[in-house]
Amino acid sequence: MSTGLISIVLFAALLHATWNALVKGSRDRAAALAYISMGHVIPGVILVMFLPMVAPEAWPFIIASTVIHWGYYYALNVSYRLGDLSLIYPIARGFAPVLIALGAQYWAAEILPVQAWLGIIVVSFGILILAFKQTNTSSRPIVAAVITSMFIAAYSIVDGVGIRVSGSPVSYIGWLFVAEIFVPLFVLARFPRRLVNFGTRTSLLALAGGIMSGLAYGLVLYAKTLAPLGVVSALRETSVIFAALIGVFVIGERPIKLRVLAAAVVAVGVIILLQ
Repeated sequence: MSTGLISIVLFAALLHATWNALVKGSRDRAAALAYISMGHVIPGVILVMFLPMVAPEAWPFIIASTVIHWGYYYALNVSYRLGDLSLIYPIARGFAPVLIALGAQYWAAEILPVQAWLGIIVVSFGILILAFKQTNTSSRPIVAAVITSMFIAAYSIVDGVGIRVSGSPVSYIGWLFVAEIFVPLFVLARFPRRLVNFGTRTSLLALAGGIMSGLAYGLVLYAKTLAPLGVVSALRETSVIFAALIGVFVIGERPIKLRVLAAAVVAVGVIILLQ
């Protein structure tokens, strides 16, 4: 991978960590999810208005990704009902790079060298370190987080292949974001008062978070047109470490040593990946 491409993926990871920090304390996840999705839809509409249509071969992937994202949103909500953010998020994101690399071998015919596999595994291990401090022995939140990780891997592979056959990567990203209109429409139909009572400031923060989230995912999808899915996904999941460091140095979360150790392990994995 080139230095420019690496920088794009790491910037996307930082954006993802930042928008998670913005909406972390939301009192209503359903309303926050609706506003975040609108933060995807708005730039998506602007993109598709001025860009060429995607190739017909891309539509099955857009539809499949939209359905998988619904499963992901549901699994994520269930996971957070069962376990803490500091347990669910590292597990869900930590397993994803390995699952994506495995899936890409079959669906995208990407055979990674041993060194790349070693880097992916080290990155995933570094992310999972953040979950090791948990004392909850119940298996339910862990199982839910692993299922969430499977959805992450599924939509990552689908979009990684779909954007390559789209004929216009930016148009693919635009239509993918437009398709998320169903999320706020569902919340509006099911919980109309939640959107009204969410608060102007919180709504604007969630919208801003959605725009950052959309930009982050768009950059990652673009990178997947130029580099193996597993490698890009491993770099992208460094967002967990960025989030942990933001928690330590900006929010004041603890423990410091564990988070710094996790960041160091991930850094070693990234170095291995880029050799």
